[in-house]
Amino acid sequence: MVRIILWLLAAWLVITVAGAVIKGVFWLAIVGGVLFLGTAAYGAIKSSKRPKGIKGP
Repeated sequence: MVRIILWLLAAWLVITVAGAVIKGVFWLAIVGGVLFLGTAAYGAIKSSKRPKGIKGP
């Protein structure tokens, strides 16, 4: 699960940078930023719900 979240964060970061670099595609930077923050928040929420000291399968 953590690996998937890290890959999504990397993909959203690439989208954000690509949107910022390419002129006239400002909306792509906005979408990438929103998706990056959403994925990071989801990962933080998912990891905080697991009790400390108990390892999952």
